[in-house]
Amino acid sequence: MVERNAQATLAAGCFWCVEAVFRRLKGVSKVVSGYAGGTVADPGYREVCSGRTGHAEAVQITFDSGEISFAELLDVFWRIHDPTTLNRQGADVGTQYRSAIFCHDKTQQEIAEQSKRQAEKAGLWPNPIVTEIVPLTSFYPAETYHQDYYRQNPSHMYCRMIIEPKIGKLQKTFPSKLKTPSS
Repeated sequence: MVERNAQATLAAGCFWCVEAVFRRLKGVSKVVSGYAGGTVADPGYREVCSGRTGHAEAVQITFDSGEISFAELLDVFWRIHDPTTLNRQGADVGTQYRSAIFCHDKTQQEIAEQSKRQAEKAGLWPNPIVTEIVPLTSFYPAETYHQDYYRQNPSHMYCRMIIEPKIGKLQKTFPSKLKTPSS
């Protein structure tokens, strides 16, 4: 079944990076940075960074499943971050930077489990994948200044040193899945 406003919620380290990557894919209409997987209602950035709320920095992706499937989103997910490091992505350390797939339903859960097995079998990473695959309980959008961060701050050092290489990897690995520059 084709769903024009399907959603996926993924955590792969800093949400600025993840948002900048997924917003470039054909079929993706919206990417919102936020927080998922925690125990505190409507947390703020400082609370999440403390590591005490249990939330991960995550993105909620709205996509047209007729143009890009959930499985295809996961193909990108496995390659744009290191899913083998527990609670860490590069210099970002803490449970808020964990790798996680927050499933919206049983079908997503099944697809995510299968995708993880395929990524492990393909040997994409030398170490075992530690990505959590769990049901989505809630998603809270991050503060406004976190939304579309890369586009609004392209000269920021973090964007240039961390996000741009991820975008470069996306462009090299998935050229046919990219939106045209004007879209």
